[in-house]
Amino acid sequence: EMVSVEGVNGFDVGKVNLTGELVRLQLKKNNIDEKSPDIKRILRRTNDIDLSKWKENKVREPQLLISSRAMARQLKLDLKMAEVEIQADGRKATFFYIADDRVDFRELIKLYAAEFKVKVEMRQIGARQEAGKVGGIGSCGRELCCSTWLTDFKSVNTNAARYQNLSINQTKLSGQCGRLKCCLNYELDTYMDALQFFPTDADTLEVARGRAFLVKKDIFKNLMWYTMPDSNKQYPLSL
Repeated sequence: EMVSVEGVNGFDVGKVNLTGELVRLQLKKNNIDEKSPDIKRILRRTNDIDLSKWKENKVREPQLLISSRAMARQLKLDLKMAEVEIQADGRKATFFYIADDRVDFRELIKLYAAEFKVKVEMRQIGARQEAGKVGGIGSCGRELCCSTWLTDFKSVNTNAARYQNLSINQTKLSGQCGRLKCCLNYELDTYMDALQFFPTDADTLEVARGRAFLVKKDIFKNLMWYTMPDSNKQYPLSL
């Protein structure tokens, strides 16, 4: 159900997607106090006037985004404008941007306020949040985690791929955001637990024919695969 909620000097429109005890659990999970002043009050069920204003302002967003990018380029600011969200009553606009370094956008805010006649809020987001806002399909064939359910982005490094015997191919391991895929962390704990039982000092073995080098560890079959310098054949050894 659509509801009108408190906004900045006006109202915004939201959709009820959770009720009852589940709400309390989500508040607890995110450390939000029920009586916090930051929680906006629900003013009323959304009426036709509220809805028509909301739809009208939603239509304006793409054009605002194009204009805001042009103005940022005009001021030669090193930032990328990712998305614009306008409050349902059109009194406030939130500009989401990506920047590598700190940006002085005081002039830009003045320009936006004068041009768009709204209260301006600038909010910096990361590449992963941008991918979540844009959306898309991952290499798994499913909708991106960041645009469906993932809310807290943990850092991912190449060690996660190494522990899981994945080849370090940056193109295959990167998501639409250009960063390493979040899903590299999903099974990492299982691998880490299983690898505890593998010897840590067996990267090379001295055998009669020479020296054997560890190629990969198979945690499912508890095998370690070795190869010899003079052949491409791989030899499995049990733990």
